[in-house]
Amino acid sequence: MNSSVETQVVRLAQCLQSKNLRVATAESCTGGGVASAMTDLAGSSAWFECGFVTYSNEAKMQHLSVSAEILTTYGAVSEATVIAMVKGAVANSRADVAVAVSGIAGPGGGSADKPVGTVWFAWGSATEQQASCMHFAGDRASVREQSVLVAISNLNSWLDE
Repeated sequence: MNSSVETQVVRLAQCLQSKNLRVATAESCTGGGVASAMTDLAGSSAWFECGFVTYSNEAKMQHLSVSAEILTTYGAVSEATVIAMVKGAVANSRADVAVAVSGIAGPGGGSADKPVGTVWFAWGSATEQQASCMHFAGDRASVREQSVLVAISNLNSWLDE
């Protein structure tokens, strides 16, 4: 695990444990990378609940209760989708908070509106969610690696508020 990610995971673990919270991940383009980074830390079972890797739209609908209407209207890589993924991850687990990632890691799949490197993030609880979009440069591995760091960092910042 890269040292920046490791630092963010340690910070997350301390925060979640101090608040007696459990986290779930809802991932698409990162393919479980966020959950993997979190569970690389020994003792993560005290605060990590589960991870959902929902690569297809069907999986997002089935496992995270993302509506077909959201996916049809906004697409899988959108603010509406990642917010629904956070809500679904919390609703379909024993987690108190969740972080979601959906993007286009490349090398293909991009469009004029959503070029390769476009990644949407959301984080929050059942009642409060926030989202942001980033545009990363680099190859597929680089986009995914940067996305893992940003996902965990965003969740940390929100929990610190």
